[in-house]
Amino acid sequence: MNFDLTDEQDQLRDAVRALGRRYGHGYFVAKARAGEHTTELWDEAGRLGYLGVNIPTEYGGGGGGIIELAIVCEELAAAGCPLLLLVVSPAIAATVIARHGTGEQRRQFLPGFADGSLKVVFAITEPEAGSNFHRLGTVARRDGDDWLLSGRKCYISGVDEAQFVLVVARTEDATTGKLKPALFVVPTNAAGLTRSKLDMEIVSPENQFLLYLDDVRLPADALVGDLDSGLPALFSGLNPERITVAAMGAGTGRYAIERASEYTATRKVWGGRTIGSHQGVAHPLAHAAVQVELARLMIYKAATLYDAGRDLEAGVSANMAKYAAGEAAALAVDTAVQVHGGAGMTTEYGVATLLGAVRAGRIAPVSREMILNFVAQHVLGQDKSY
Repeated sequence: MNFDLTDEQDQLRDAVRALGRRYGHGYFVAKARAGEHTTELWDEAGRLGYLGVNIPTEYGGGGGGIIELAIVCEELAAAGCPLLLLVVSPAIAATVIARHGTGEQRRQFLPGFADGSLKVVFAITEPEAGSNFHRLGTVARRDGDDWLLSGRKCYISGVDEAQFVLVVARTEDATTGKLKPALFVVPTNAAGLTRSKLDMEIVSPENQFLLYLDDVRLPADALVGDLDSGLPALFSGLNPERITVAAMGAGTGRYAIERASEYTATRKVWGGRTIGSHQGVAHPLAHAAVQVELARLMIYKAATLYDAGRDLEAGVSANMAKYAAGEAAALAVDTAVQVHGGAGMTTEYGVATLLGAVRAGRIAPVSREMILNFVAQHVLGQDKSY
């Protein structure tokens, strides 16, 4: 059992860390407050090859896997720049197309994923269905050689930055008449596709949207793979989603603990001693650091299993990693705010700006309660509770 990164992975981690720190949390917050996007950071990361680390080399990528992409997500977050679109575009959409797209789809899309010039966002969540993708109301039906998509999606990240959205819909099985999932690549400027921005209590440069699909007409080749690819394609993207969200959470936790540790090691109040010398301050920080490190171990276990093609085991570990990182990140940021005292609530100290994001990380992309249901059923052998 080896817990060390390879030399190449170490070099990637150090390089991404250096890039992230050149921009820093101040840049991230300024962009969010101004209603702008982190375009400069994204473009530079793309030019340096960091956004395409998991793309096959024949399409211009780094030829790595989800381990490498998790490193990128974690290190940018640890520098105070947690980029949600890393999860949505390279982790979900690129993985789905690389593993299940047609040859033409791979040739069309993967080079753009590799250099960061292409952003494809992901639309699965719906207002009525919630976490139950079996009840999705977005339907795709045939119209000659074309497809027509109709339905609604909610909490769709980054639509205003993307050229395409990967939409999860349901098609009718000609043999059984039952609906089954299928994925479609939809241009964000397609006729019949409209959007409405959701106002969120989260400091983030990435926006959330409601999407409305009103008989959006698509050519036959908009379908990812074929009609039998839908379910496996969907799950091939959901495990990387959980792993990279967890990596982003772990990185955010590391950032918060680092900021708090710097403050508590220098701030003096009582008798000239640093506040970090008091166990009431040091122990909560140490506890948060332990939780973040435990989450990191599960993240890289899940990524290793996924890259090895052990999808069922990776599914369990990915869910556990997402749960652990969500809890650890929320604990780390909350603890960092607390040890700063009143200064923790100011923008200047750069920790309270993350409270909304880490709280959302306990809900999305899958809630902690649904993960506990999954573990109870699939690991502990309990009856399904929902």
